[in-house]
Amino acid sequence: MPKETSRETQKLKLEDLISVDVLQKVQDNFSTAVGIAMIIVDREGVPITEPSNFSPFCQTIRTTGARRDLCFLCDNDGGRRAMATGEPSIYQCHCGLVDFAAPIIVRDQYLGAFIAGQVRLSDGNEVNLEHIIPPDSTWRQDKKLQTLHDEIREITYPKLRSAAYTLFFLAEYLVEESYAAATQQELSAQTLRLMEESKQRVELEKSLREAELQALSYQVNPHFLFNVLNTIGRLALAERAGRTESIVCAFADMMRYILKKGKSQNVSLRSEMTHVRNYLSIQEVRMGDRFTYSLDVPEKYESMLCPFMSLHPLVENCINYAVEPREGGGKIDIRARDDGKDLILDIADNGDGIEPEILRAALDGVNEHRGRVSIGLHNVDSRLRHFFGNDYGLVVESPGTPGGGTLVRVRIPLEYDPCDV
Repeated sequence: MPKETSRETQKLKLEDLISVDVLQKVQDNFSTAVGIAMIIVDREGVPITEPSNFSPFCQTIRTTGARRDLCFLCDNDGGRRAMATGEPSIYQCHCGLVDFAAPIIVRDQYLGAFIAGQVRLSDGNEVNLEHIIPPDSTWRQDKKLQTLHDEIREITYPKLRSAAYTLFFLAEYLVEESYAAATQQELSAQTLRLMEESKQRVELEKSLREAELQALSYQVNPHFLFNVLNTIGRLALAERAGRTESIVCAFADMMRYILKKGKSQNVSLRSEMTHVRNYLSIQEVRMGDRFTYSLDVPEKYESMLCPFMSLHPLVENCINYAVEPREGGGKIDIRARDDGKDLILDIADNGDGIEPEILRAALDGVNEHRGRVSIGLHNVDSRLRHFFGNDYGLVVESPGTPGGGTLVRVRIPLEYDPCDV
């Protein structure tokens, strides 16, 4: 039985954690890769995404009000059954096609489900699946519908079941990660506000430790995540999908870097740059030729220590604000040099720049982007000042004009004692 949910999670909707656009992309890509129809419904069974790869038979069935209502009823009952069991539910719809529901659950609260299928089983004689609602055979009187039904794709039960559980695990990871990110963002904002109010370093360090410990309780089990990624990687290798294998490996390395960081807040610049390189390679595959990037970090700096995750948020900002809004021609350059005292890292893009008032809000941690407060610049700037002093805050140069670009400069002492910081 599901546990009693908290007041916070009772208010949650699936759209609160993941945007509908992201859900649509996940759905479209998975549907195309596996070759099954898909739609995502909310906790009431109402679709929140547009259908992907719906069969002509099902599209025609849903043009009639009464039959469409039966389809919605199947979707809702399938999701509820999956919620009750806590795992995917595979069943026959009222028209005799095979579907499955993969529940989307966070903190034991049912938010909705991936509904997929619209297939016939090639090994149907070997599997006994019940109808989720009483069957309706009136459509068989329509010759057009009968012809469309006969053209529906066949699939084996093991393959359909594998797709159902893969989608279930993927949904679990996505919502848990989004919930963890939202919680971490709130904890980080509270910690930074405490730092500004108290100006007491010992209190800040205590709050940071407490925030990290609480955030750990919301993280997905890394062992499970790596098992899933390794499975996908082996499948890609077996199917000779070289680019898929590469992107899965890069993503696995990113997750391993984030989830398996030790207690120290300092890492080698080599590790940080490897993480950034993996992130950019994944974005390059995702966006094709919409942007290029260059990394010029001489080997002599790679053994230097730097604050953990001090570069990734800055590079991610380049993607979100300079590359994503453009159809093509985006560029990101990362260069390292020193002035004899400090290591100087420049992260530059050729986007439309940042207006002065938005830049001030971003550095203050109050700038909103896509409905959420963007704290990337503020977080890195505050941490650098905390570790090395106010002289080491971020330097941001941007004319705020189309194509003018933005340069973010990070300074780190060439020599410092990690124990002191």
